Amino acid sequence: MTADAVTVPAVDVHSHYVPRGWPTLPGPEPRLWLDVRSADEATMMIGSREFRKIDSTAWSAERRLADMDADGVDLQVVSPTPVFFSYDREPGEAAAIARVFNDLALEITAASPRLVPFCQVPLQDPDAACAELERSLAAGHVGVEIGNHVGDRDLDDAGVVTFLEHCAALDVPVFVHPWDLPGGPRLERWMAQWLAGMPAETHLSILALVLGGVFDRVSPDLRICFAHGGGSFAHWLGRMDNAWHQRHDVIGTSEHPPSRYVDRFSVDSVVFEEAPLRLLVDVLGADRVMVGSDYPYPLGERPAGAVVRRAEFLDEASRRMLLRENALAWLGPRGTPDGAP
Repeated sequence: MTADAVTVPAVDVHSHYVPRGWPTLPGPEPRLWLDVRSADEATMMIGSREFRKIDSTAWSAERRLADMDADGVDLQVVSPTPVFFSYDREPGEAAAIARVFNDLALEITAASPRLVPFCQVPLQDPDAACAELERSLAAGHVGVEIGNHVGDRDLDDAGVVTFLEHCAALDVPVFVHPWDLPGGPRLERWMAQWLAGMPAETHLSILALVLGGVFDRVSPDLRICFAHGGGSFAHWLGRMDNAWHQRHDVIGTSEHPPSRYVDRFSVDSVVFEEAPLRLLVDVLGADRVMVGSDYPYPLGERPAGAVVRRAEFLDEASRRMLLRENALAWLGPRGTPDGAP
């Protein structure tokens, strides 16, 4: 590992927060709430069901900043935990829930300009989503995290496209995270929802933007990034191109084959090993991959950016792009502290 690999400060585009409690959320049971067990431990609950155990790294800016210092992270995008999205709720309820969590997120990130807040929106209602985005930006949020689908509506749904067009017009970065994963006996062993379901869901979301013609219609000004290395998309790009040519009667719904759109989106680096990272760089380009950690959750990468720092195939210019420069360009001026190189 070279000196630059050690010393270049990273920008982490993929982390999550959970506030240390919130008021009773609107809507019917089961509601999301936090069972605080101690000063350092809590459990996210959906009604009477345990959803996830967490600790104070989810809400403590002090602990988060200390871990960032330990990992060599200069800036960290702080996004909602996807269970907050509430896309299955009535739009008015989801808008109210978004306001609660977006305001609480600003309380956590107010501790330091190194913490970059991303809001959530009621994506099931494009007008309400656009309104909450504008309110959140005015309050101090820098970007928005969205789920990869709304029920059976994928990212090429007309309402979702309206929202993405609004993000492009406002010059707002968008981070897409899989959520509401398919279930069933075959996916409920070995954390298979996370190990197989998340990559498949993310792949499908990118495919919807391509074959759904969204990238043909929405301005290239849209800055959109997908979590978890874009799922399995890069691995199967050749298969998708082959299908576009060989079964054009079925999937020839985009103006160009899928490989022509790899410069329209970015992915994070949460792939843990050098070989899949190299695939991402080879397929998407060194300007389309950014450090992500999935902090503070246990399936994330610690130290953040470790796979990028140790990757032997990267030259120092490319490594700096992945560690920092790509993320600063994606965030734009709104997300860059004054004087950040």
